[in-house]
Amino acid sequence: MAENGADGGGAGDESTGGMDYAARAAETLGFSRWWQIAAAAGMMAAVSPYQYVWSSISPALSESLDIALPALGAVFSFYVVFQSLSQFPAGKWRDSRGPGALTFLAALLAGGGYIGLAYATSLWQLYLLYSLGAIGVGIVYTVAVNTAVKWFPDRTGLTTGVGTMAFAAGSALVVPYVRANDSAAAYSSVLRNIGIGILVVTLVGSFLLRDPPTDWLDRADDDSDDEGLAASIRGRNYSTREMLSTWQFWLLYAMFIAMASADLLVIANVVRFAENFGLAALIATLSATLLPIAAGVSRLILGEATDRFDRKRVMAGSFLLAGLFRLGLVAAGEVGNGAVFVACVLGAMFFSSPLYVFFPSMLADYYGAANSSGNYAVLYTAKVGGGVFSGTVAGYLVATLGWTPTFALGGALAVAAGLAVFVLRPPSGSGLRSTDPAAAD
Repeated sequence: MAENGADGGGAGDESTGGMDYAARAAETLGFSRWWQIAAAAGMMAAVSPYQYVWSSISPALSESLDIALPALGAVFSFYVVFQSLSQFPAGKWRDSRGPGALTFLAALLAGGGYIGLAYATSLWQLYLLYSLGAIGVGIVYTVAVNTAVKWFPDRTGLTTGVGTMAFAAGSALVVPYVRANDSAAAYSSVLRNIGIGILVVTLVGSFLLRDPPTDWLDRADDDSDDEGLAASIRGRNYSTREMLSTWQFWLLYAMFIAMASADLLVIANVVRFAENFGLAALIATLSATLLPIAAGVSRLILGEATDRFDRKRVMAGSFLLAGLFRLGLVAAGEVGNGAVFVACVLGAMFFSSPLYVFFPSMLADYYGAANSSGNYAVLYTAKVGGGVFSGTVAGYLVATLGWTPTFALGGALAVAAGLAVFVLRPPSGSGLRSTDPAAAD
């Protein structure tokens, strides 16, 4: 059986073989399925400040509330924990009952959380509000990513790239606004305005999203054979318990922890890292502003690449380059070269951020699309490890070892994840054939 996507090239056409996915979707929805992606992307952009603006708002919060680095880093760790762990119950609910009520709840949590930050007066309030908002972000994230998986089995890499690009690049316009008003006196109105924007956009999205019916891709009356089907619907659909019994999942889980640690370390600390080397304020602002743009554009470009070329090879090359650029980032800071520092920030994020495209696409290829929300939510809990590393652990390492060893460790984790890709091969029930000579299981 020919490969598709995970271990071979993916199809780039709207229809694959004898199955016209676009026509079936239009018949079901009454309009193009791309509108579902547009709605999901809009919601992702709206909630993105929780992750990508943190590096810019944390100095003002620290000054205003007199919070030390390790304690403030724990706020970001709480965000990652709740954003990640909320996705499993949300994903299971969505797979069985649809996205409407969930995204409405997400709007209230994510919008209300940021609005509440404007009035926070103590550390425990930061913890509570950022954690509640993180639950809303987690709901939006799992709904948006798996909207792409469910409506686009033939273009999973590209469409998950669109949604996750919006999650990263959506903050590009917000960062300059925050950096221009980063004083302790001005940040309250900034946080309140951002929160209102989050609330409005996610409420609109909650009324637009819907899921395909369970029999949308029923092949009983289709003349196409397995060779013409997208990878995510070719093999059997694994339940979460069945997925957890395969070694491939646990290797993917370890790789996700490593890449999320490397990725979030830069996102959460790039401003402080630049300031540590005495680089100009402009360098810190450029790094924080351009970082989400690089992260977002890369998800679209490399997501499409995984649909057209060997997914594993694209993934391995991306992770290895992500590690090398992180080491370059450290070197540029050491010699005080601001231009190279910014370039390495962009390179590091360009090649690490597509992890949020690679993993859901790979998981759908290996374990099927029917239970994708719940299954990916389980894998996504690995981001907790990355959040703890980039927040609390990084704060401790910086206090004891310094910034340079801490960021160098992030580069080493990315390189290790890239090398681990070469060990992966499909489980036997996926309907894919591995390029490796060894057996699948």
